[in-house]
Amino acid sequence: MTDTQDAAPLLKEIFDRARLRHLADETRAVYPAFDADRFLELAAHDLDALSIMQRLRQIARAYGETLPSDFEAAVAILGALIPRINHRFVTLVPPEYVALYGLERFETSMDALKTFTPYGSAEFAIRPFLRQDQARTLKMMEAWTCDPDEHVRRLASEGSRPRLPWSFRLDALVQDPTPALPILDALKTDDSVYVRKSVANHLNDITKDHPDRVLDHLKTWPLDDKRSAWIAKHALRGLIKQGDPRALAVIGATEGADVRAEHFTIAPAAIRLGEAIALSTRLAETGGRAQTLVVDYAITYPKASGRASRKVFKWKGVQIAAGQRLDLSLRQIIKDFTTRKHAPGRHAVELLVNGQVVAQAAFDLSI
Repeated sequence: MTDTQDAAPLLKEIFDRARLRHLADETRAVYPAFDADRFLELAAHDLDALSIMQRLRQIARAYGETLPSDFEAAVAILGALIPRINHRFVTLVPPEYVALYGLERFETSMDALKTFTPYGSAEFAIRPFLRQDQARTLKMMEAWTCDPDEHVRRLASEGSRPRLPWSFRLDALVQDPTPALPILDALKTDDSVYVRKSVANHLNDITKDHPDRVLDHLKTWPLDDKRSAWIAKHALRGLIKQGDPRALAVIGATEGADVRAEHFTIAPAAIRLGEAIALSTRLAETGGRAQTLVVDYAITYPKASGRASRKVFKWKGVQIAAGQRLDLSLRQIIKDFTTRKHAPGRHAVELLVNGQVVAQAAFDLSI
């Protein structure tokens, strides 16, 4: 099998020419006057050179040239189209149209985004409205926290994240997250894991700029409620990996854990890209007390540039009794991702317990 056959399809190929034809056909089905040929010409222009988000934007602009100039009429057509779209990510096109052409039609746009978001998400499309009029948009999003649809409630949290991936930063909320906190407070005991995960990611965004603010705010939450506790644990994951004492205390981890790694091994000691390593350790409790441990590991990746990057991975949260020895093991495949390309060489690995390095090992990688 060739390298080309082995390679996974690029994410941007979600928006390939066959998908554009699907959109054109379905749009004409709900709007017979639609100029499908003109739409395809505009949407496919220089398509191969565009990233996934650039393709999304170009398709939305193609609709801007081929749907009625009346915004409300165009939104109604897109509302009829969106249930017919055959890929969840592609349903981001109608919200993107609203983001491009609806900034001066606030009420209609908000209703449209609320209607569109259950089909995929309007998390990217809401952000230009936040940037233009943060107070008004947050007020609308706070009202959405009471909506019976979990997708709408999630949009309130996800769309207002200061550092949402694949979107621009909301600089005002990066500097001061206070205006969005009522949204998170309203969702702190939400029954939906989908919503709670978004709230946790929003708080995790804030920890990157205001860690103490998040830790102080979580003191006001009912952390005896398992839903709020779940959010707090996931929101503080970055601080927990860093061994922040206050974050560890929130999840009940023992401060200054007294444990010793009797061994920490990686096998095999040398692998090729695409193969797996097996990590194993034995932890011995040395403080004469029961302890709550957060066990992680960090891999330092050499780079072709000569620099290195370190990434912390979750391993396991465990309880250890006084004098107990605990054996742990896991397996990880070392392969390339779109966000991480490996270079050959020695990869140092650290074993972390409650954020502290308790043992080290290494493996060699060849490409």
